[in-house]
Amino acid sequence: MNENSISLSTQHLVKRFEHFIAVDDISFAVQRGEIYGLLGPNGAGKTTTIRMLLGLLAPSAGTGTVLGFDIVRHAEAIRQRVGYVSQKFALYADLTVAENFNFYAGVYGVPRRALADKRRDILPSVGLAAEENTRVKNLAGGSRQRLALACALAHQPAFLFLDEPTAGVDPLSRRMLWDLVYDLAERGTTILVTTHYMDEAENCNRIAFIYRGKLVAEGSPHAMKTEQMRAAVLEIDCDPIEPALGVLRAAHLFDEVALYGAQIHAIGEAAGEKIPRVRELLLANQIAVKDITAILPSLEDVFITRLRSVDANGA
Repeated sequence: MNENSISLSTQHLVKRFEHFIAVDDISFAVQRGEIYGLLGPNGAGKTTTIRMLLGLLAPSAGTGTVLGFDIVRHAEAIRQRVGYVSQKFALYADLTVAENFNFYAGVYGVPRRALADKRRDILPSVGLAAEENTRVKNLAGGSRQRLALACALAHQPAFLFLDEPTAGVDPLSRRMLWDLVYDLAERGTTILVTTHYMDEAENCNRIAFIYRGKLVAEGSPHAMKTEQMRAAVLEIDCDPIEPALGVLRAAHLFDEVALYGAQIHAIGEAAGEKIPRVRELLLANQIAVKDITAILPSLEDVFITRLRSVDANGA
């Protein structure tokens, strides 16, 4: 990775609280113009990591830089140059869209004389051109998140932090938000996004799994599925499905047997060789087998398998 193209870098970052370690010795780098995803369950350390990178929390150990500025010594310089959208962005419900935008633009240092032009440029890009005079309390959740993004973009930041921006948002608004993210990245904005939606992770250039405060895997979505997954996956289409889950789990043929949409995914070493045995087991239990196919693992398969490995082996 070219050092001159790096927008964010951490080295052995740690955050300890009184009774636990929230972030445990993580190191990673994000290139300029990249969409980098941090994936993990609730409580994994994603938000704590972002708060340290924004200079809102002091790390217990380790170092980091954002846009070349040290996260401890130059926290204010970082905040002036980045945008931040959290899951619960603090919009003011009784103010209008325009009033909220003006307030946050002012916080970011946008001159008052430039506010009208900024609104005219940014609000249409997030689909809120016709909502300037609408009070935020009357907006749907997806529209509120798009307004939060508009506020974070008021000062044209070079780096954008998105902390679970689509949690609780309807599918159409999720799609619109990601279209905006693509457009920003194409224009050179670097983006770090946290999520626990596996389908959203597919939209990132690179992703990292964070679990119990540790970075346990990193790479492109394609590499995660083709290079970092040691086990194989069987997709099993059968009926009825609930008894089939019980039968396959009781047989202990696989490391993981889970429901994936309307099918079962069975994950384990040499899974393809076990197709005849799986078919035999299911038929013996009066379960109709429509299809059993060895498939490329999904990111969810990779994620679950990696976390199970950490739980079982500590690595």
